[in-house]
Amino acid sequence: MREDRYAAAMLEHYEMGEEEDRLVASNAGQLEFERTQEIVLRRLPPPPAVVADIGGGPGRYALWLAGLGYRVVHRDVVPLHVEQLLAAAAADAESGARPAIDSALGDARDLDLTDASVDAVLLLGPLYHLTRRADRIQALREACRVVQPGGPVFGAAISRWAARYDAVLRLRLYEQVPEMLEAVGPLERTGVIPPLAPGWFTAYTHRPGQLRDEFGLAGLVATDVVSVECGAFLLPDLKERMADPAARKVIMDSARALERVPELIGLGSHLLATGQRP
Repeated sequence: MREDRYAAAMLEHYEMGEEEDRLVASNAGQLEFERTQEIVLRRLPPPPAVVADIGGGPGRYALWLAGLGYRVVHRDVVPLHVEQLLAAAAADAESGARPAIDSALGDARDLDLTDASVDAVLLLGPLYHLTRRADRIQALREACRVVQPGGPVFGAAISRWAARYDAVLRLRLYEQVPEMLEAVGPLERTGVIPPLAPGWFTAYTHRPGQLRDEFGLAGLVATDVVSVECGAFLLPDLKERMADPAARKVIMDSARALERVPELIGLGSHLLATGQRP
């Protein structure tokens, strides 16, 4: 089955261990991380609320939330990610830097959490690693089930045009994998980024309206859908500008100003939807 092939490719990619530092080591990753944090904080209840970080990878957001005083439940399908977070969380707990984090293996489509047991849910990875629409809706339904009534659910998606903007124009990955140029057209029609090489990043990519619709089909009220980076991730001098306080403010203010412009929402690499359990 295609889903089995893509799941195997996803595990192969993440078992390489590169995700642990992506949000802090790469220029575009730092912008994604900071913008996601500020968008989430707009609707997140105050600490010590319980936040479920589902598909939370090696735990950058889990550690950030714990540092703010939240109680964090972390689940991820990749064993290496759970190991990495448990090691980091144990070191922090010993030093008293952060409260303990509950981390374990788990599938976003079938959570081991009880109904209405958390105050908010982050789905910052699962929706773009489930190529079947039914699986994405099931993951959102599980988030709706475990969050308190009225609680927020945040779902990140990769923009349908990220492969062309990011992989082709910015990173020029076709120089390493020439098949990328032939694949970009079909993937913009189907939404699916196929595994073009060993360890290749695979994903499902969304149109903004489609992301909102999937939240609704899962029983969530989609209160907001925004572009995370807008076009700023394409800046060749992004690292230098983010390091300068004045230039960084210009970038962040521009991203905020453009985040809901209908014609531009799909320009950035990532979309972030906020939903609410009725």
